[in-house]
Amino acid sequence: MAYIREKTEELTGYQAGGRFRPSVDLDCDFVIVYGIDDTMPERIREYRERGYVVHLMTGIAWGEYQDYLDGKWDGRKHWDEGQVQRDGAGVNHNPTVPYMVPTVAFSEYLTERMKIAVDAGVEAIHVEEPEFWDKSGYSEAFKREYEIHYREPWRPQHEDLDVRYKSARLKAYLYCRTIDRVSAALKEYAKVKYGKSLRFYVPTHSLLNYTQWKIMSPEAALIGIPSVDGYIAQIWTGTSREANVYEGVYKERTFETAYLEYGVMQELVKGTGRRMWFLNDPIEDLAGYTWDNYRYNYIKTATASLLHPHIWHYEICPWPHRVFEGKYPRLQPRIEEKIEDSIETEESKPIPQTYATLLSGMFQLFGDMEQKDIAFEGDVPGVGLFMSDSGLFQRTFPDGIVTGEPIEERFRRALHKNSGNAVDEGQAAALMREIEADDSMMKDFIQSPAFPQFFGMALPLVKYGLPVKPVQLDNVRRFAGYLNDCRFLILSYEYIKPEAPDVNASLISWVRSGGTLLYIGDGSDPFHGISSWWRQSGYENPAQHLFEMAGMERSPKDGGYALGQGRILVWNMVPARLCLAKGLADEYRELVKDGLRGLGADWQYRNDLTLHRGPYIISAVMDESISAEPKVFRGLYADMMENDYRIIDNKEIGPDGNAILFDFSKIEQEKFRVIGTSARVQRADLTDGSVRMRLKTADKIRAFTRVRLPEAVTEVSAVDEDGREVKVSAEWDEATQTLLISYDSEAKAVEVTGRYGKG
Repeated sequence: MAYIREKTEELTGYQAGGRFRPSVDLDCDFVIVYGIDDTMPERIREYRERGYVVHLMTGIAWGEYQDYLDGKWDGRKHWDEGQVQRDGAGVNHNPTVPYMVPTVAFSEYLTERMKIAVDAGVEAIHVEEPEFWDKSGYSEAFKREYEIHYREPWRPQHEDLDVRYKSARLKAYLYCRTIDRVSAALKEYAKVKYGKSLRFYVPTHSLLNYTQWKIMSPEAALIGIPSVDGYIAQIWTGTSREANVYEGVYKERTFETAYLEYGVMQELVKGTGRRMWFLNDPIEDLAGYTWDNYRYNYIKTATASLLHPHIWHYEICPWPHRVFEGKYPRLQPRIEEKIEDSIETEESKPIPQTYATLLSGMFQLFGDMEQKDIAFEGDVPGVGLFMSDSGLFQRTFPDGIVTGEPIEERFRRALHKNSGNAVDEGQAAALMREIEADDSMMKDFIQSPAFPQFFGMALPLVKYGLPVKPVQLDNVRRFAGYLNDCRFLILSYEYIKPEAPDVNASLISWVRSGGTLLYIGDGSDPFHGISSWWRQSGYENPAQHLFEMAGMERSPKDGGYALGQGRILVWNMVPARLCLAKGLADEYRELVKDGLRGLGADWQYRNDLTLHRGPYIISAVMDESISAEPKVFRGLYADMMENDYRIIDNKEIGPDGNAILFDFSKIEQEKFRVIGTSARVQRADLTDGSVRMRLKTADKIRAFTRVRLPEAVTEVSAVDEDGREVKVSAEWDEATQTLLISYDSEAKAVEVTGRYGKG
């Protein structure tokens, strides 16, 4: 039954660093207790006693591991294992917590520390954020690892392309090795000592975000570790507000970026049977924003996450105490500091009650997303854009390729990044013309966090209503049939590289079977020159090998080329240039449209992405699109973004707007169903004359529950778990045959009884 389930399903959960308290008793399915300090066993006990499935999470790249660093664990100091950048400065999470070079000794230390959590009875362990910064790579520990791994003397990564690429690959590998060792050891420990099957997960930022922020991390490579059971896709306002360039404008595009971030992460579990939770955060690590800003961006990321119907598990909130107990905006003297270290001011306010209720409702809504009936409006199915872990390895050019003032400074100064101010369009256009004309500026643009090589191809499609999905290039050689549900694929080796020639062989086989491959690139990426399989085979770049396998010239002209039942389309263009002006974006869209037409698919430009997911309609209308026309829904709906699940017969969404609707036409035959609720429905029973529901949510929430019933309710009463009467309001809607009840929560279960008909 909708919304009513066992907590063992683990559909929704959150992570918490502190002790249990009523303000965070959100009655989700599981709680991830954070940190392996001395209070950890007691915190695990507290949450388990309140009915939660309990996991443990700790950082695998950083944490309060002073006993290891100071030599108390094994008698040897390990400060030389902190990450170090070129100037000798440490790369730190905070002043006393370095990001680690994950050595074998460090993996053994983490294993021993986390055995305590296994002893305390957790069901699963999460090691979050395996992060090795691109700017690091100069510590003594990394030098040792480099020489062991490559069997050659370490060289500074800023010297040439080859050592830069090799260093980056090694950074990702080291965390893959550590996760493999720790997960296998802990699973063995749990099985031998307790006969228990421990689960092991990796919470990680999206591959897109790590590529933007230049953080090396194993992403698709984690698929090769058998003891990893799944992931949390750590996507939220803080990652998705990273600015990018579209049609010459550099600004935040939270919804579109989040949509692509969630999309690339669902590919980590496709066909593997592993678990993926999508994370949403009602605020973020930076404490200086207003509640209105947090709410605006939360709605963007939440909507984006719901537009991927093959994932229906969610981390509903990291650190709920900072959401429901914090006051914002706060002064944050150094943005890299933790939010707890920020300072309240006269402007700091607690969470608005309406936002607290909206969040409580969203937390419950996430638990009803396993829906089989799914369809995008105007869908052109099977369109993918390739991404790869190798994109991480070529994010910074070595010395000598880029000169002049860093382009990131120009962006911040001229284009008002993250400010909400109007963009100076004349200044922006002038900067884009400079980038287009200057090779060094273009290279600097390519290595900037705007990541234009990818977003240049992705945003023109998403903005015009095509639900393109990022596809993992690495997986075409891991899984037979990985591309079977794809019809049209877009590829460029200007920002990613194929691991081996069999990647190209798989792509050619897919084209021969009827697929259309659009290749965009001109061979200008300097990283084509690294020591690699294609150079060893006599090719200047991996695209030449791809084309030759297709029976084409190594450097074909623009156009279409038949291959078996499919086609290869070629456009000799740097993908980043598609960002710079509307004209190139339009030309690109028409190229994709024509390619799809050849497959019998008719892509009609539109300014929305709208998914019908069971009885729910999830819709985002975008600005900067084909038109500013609103999206209008007519029918009988409950508005899921209104705290009372307001009944409406039409909904209009303008550009930059979002909606989640419940469509009553989908449940015409159902006599009883929870439509929406900001309190968990723990139990519901119907008799001939009454309905009885047990509801529970956190403290100080105005809770609303709308439920469909067989007949109009004539009397409603409620008592809490202590037997005290609870004041409850009730409204009946005849058109939908739904009862809306509301009450003020005190973090206690409430038994609501409604009588109807002659009962």
